[in-house]
Amino acid sequence: MTIAQKNERPNVLFIIVDDLNDFEGKFGGHPQAITPNIDQLANSGVTFVNAQTNVPVCQPSRNSLFTGVYPHVSKDFGWTPRRKQFVLKNNDTLFHLFRNSGYAMFGSGKLLHKNDNRLWDEWGVPERYNYGPHAFNGEKIITHPSVPEPFRNINILDGSFARLSDIPQFDSTKTTLNPGWGYPKKEFNYVDDQNRDLFPDEQHAQWAAKKIKDLEKSNSDQPFFMGIGFVKPHTPLYAPDKYFDMYPLETLKLPIIKEGDNEDTFFKDNYPMSQMGLKYYQALCASYKDNEEGLKRVVQAYLACVTFMDDQVGVVMEALNNSKFAENTIVVFTADHGWNFGEKEYLYKNSPWEESARIPMVIRYPKNQIEGLEVDQPVSLIDIYPTLKDICRLKPMSEVKEGAGEIGGFSMKSLLINNQKEWKGPNGALTVMGVGISEAIEGLGVSTNPQAKWHIKIIKDLPDEYVFNQTYSYRTKKYRYIRYKDGQEELYDHTKDSYEWNNVSGKKKYQKVKAQLKQEMLEIINKSDFNSSLPQG
Repeated sequence: MTIAQKNERPNVLFIIVDDLNDFEGKFGGHPQAITPNIDQLANSGVTFVNAQTNVPVCQPSRNSLFTGVYPHVSKDFGWTPRRKQFVLKNNDTLFHLFRNSGYAMFGSGKLLHKNDNRLWDEWGVPERYNYGPHAFNGEKIITHPSVPEPFRNINILDGSFARLSDIPQFDSTKTTLNPGWGYPKKEFNYVDDQNRDLFPDEQHAQWAAKKIKDLEKSNSDQPFFMGIGFVKPHTPLYAPDKYFDMYPLETLKLPIIKEGDNEDTFFKDNYPMSQMGLKYYQALCASYKDNEEGLKRVVQAYLACVTFMDDQVGVVMEALNNSKFAENTIVVFTADHGWNFGEKEYLYKNSPWEESARIPMVIRYPKNQIEGLEVDQPVSLIDIYPTLKDICRLKPMSEVKEGAGEIGGFSMKSLLINNQKEWKGPNGALTVMGVGISEAIEGLGVSTNPQAKWHIKIIKDLPDEYVFNQTYSYRTKKYRYIRYKDGQEELYDHTKDSYEWNNVSGKKKYQKVKAQLKQEMLEIINKSDFNSSLPQG
């Protein structure tokens, strides 16, 4: 018989997944998705069915999540590591707060986009092996040779998908490493599914399971925070054969796509064909005689990776559920952002629409929550920081550093017990498009060389009219309102149009609704009027 942990303060198991959209059974994004472990976790916790990312790309999303600072506050729209970002480097992360509050800190995988080892009492698998294995030609990692061109040429990560048994074949006599599967300077051994090296995510899961068992044996009553970051289904989309076999191409269903769905959108006007998602979709279509075949192959590989990742969630959850910590551990399961699969002729993250902005989010706290509850109040990743600070009674650091960004978001504690009347947050959730340096300083008439050491200073000194003139997406229970950086708008009525097929922003009967949504968005951004902040001339 397992004796429950005596400590009244809850432990926290935090699981975040890279590039995971709503392709899980509980979230209904794909009818054939096989995710029994995520579904079981959701049924034992609270599922937030309208959870949104604050930035639909990896680094700024995680920077915002773990500092509790909105991207429009920090001006962190791009790919700057937290410790180098001119605002967020002054902010204490959620990890700092847990550590300051007496928690033992354990982690493995991809949490922050760039880990800070000083935050942890023990770190699991080395960060450099989070991605992979990769197609390896004996000298360097490359895209998988079985993927046809031009899709194979988009880049090493996003242009690669294959079964693990599809071993890349190369002629190479210039290296001591065997060509095939590998990492830079490290070979990945593969004979078959039962005789191979472990994927990074498998190593993270097994490390976490062992650590839970070791903590139980230690009989320590010190509360712990354990963060696990699974990388799959981030590209490259490689998985063992058994996961591909679960999704036969001949019976695989594609996402429901409306032909010409991008005709009433303004994405192309603001992000020309050089934008990744538009470029990727065209490259995929050009790589196969049948557009549907290419999309099926990519969706098959993605689903295979999702189910593979679900098994790793199962390894960790089994260890927790069979331990004395089961009744005194908050479990948070979420993702940094979603992914489009051909909707609006777009194949990538970083879009303002539902597929990229919506994320899975489950919170389980056995002591207080309503088991199996589904919450439709829109929330976002920014709300996790104040929620855990509230529930775990985390101590703030002694002082707020000069230059730190203001903490945003609201505690979701009341939503865990279905007391939506106590929700103090906004009516909807805000997402902003991630941008590069050149886009952020467009119109300033200066060099946009991303290698220039002064580019961070330029971003820091940008006047508000350039910072706030970005593309924002705002999701409520009933609507999604999008305002592009050039001022054009989209509005989708989710009570009638769950696929966001019909942009009704120009229809007369929606003008009052649109004005209200715009006002709610402005209140979050703390701006009185978008038009007054547009650059002149």
